[in-house]
Amino acid sequence: MSADDAASLLYLGLLLLLVAGSYLLASRGRMGQVLTQAAIWVLIFLGAIAAFGLWPEIRSAVVPNQQALVTPEGATVTVPRAMNGHYYLTLEVNGAPVVFTVDTGATDMVLSRADARAAGIDPEGLAYLGLAGTANGQVRTARVHLDTVALDGLIDRDVPAVVTDGELESSLLGMTYLDRFARLEIANGELVLTR
Repeated sequence: MSADDAASLLYLGLLLLLVAGSYLLASRGRMGQVLTQAAIWVLIFLGAIAAFGLWPEIRSAVVPNQQALVTPEGATVTVPRAMNGHYYLTLEVNGAPVVFTVDTGATDMVLSRADARAAGIDPEGLAYLGLAGTANGQVRTARVHLDTVALDGLIDRDVPAVVTDGELESSLLGMTYLDRFARLEIANGELVLTR
């Protein structure tokens, strides 16, 4: 601990002692009530620390993630429906994690410019010769081939995709990728992909 850190800690300790001491002096006649309120605040503070420390476990229980089961007979990936009603899959595209919105109405695997950049593709250097119809109108697209696309141990090579020149909140996982699975089923709030 440096001298500046020690001085700051000493200053904060003295300030806390001054504030607590003046509060206790002002509330001499209500000591029971003051101690009860102090105990409540200590419990709230400890609860906040515990929630922060346990957040990864709490999050995985409240918002479950995709799960894969790979056996010699095949592979099954189960994806829970998100709170907004969509299904999201995290795939590694050329080694970079990319979150896709599953879109059975989309023909292609569509990468946003940011996700393409993360996967090692330069969006500025692409030829946007294609057009795609979206809910917001037509956007220009550029065809690319992804070296690898991995989903929980299932690896595909030389996967066709497009990069959009338009605004896209999330990359879309369309039928050109989903067709690689033998079965796609939605039941009980889960999307199950079987290969």
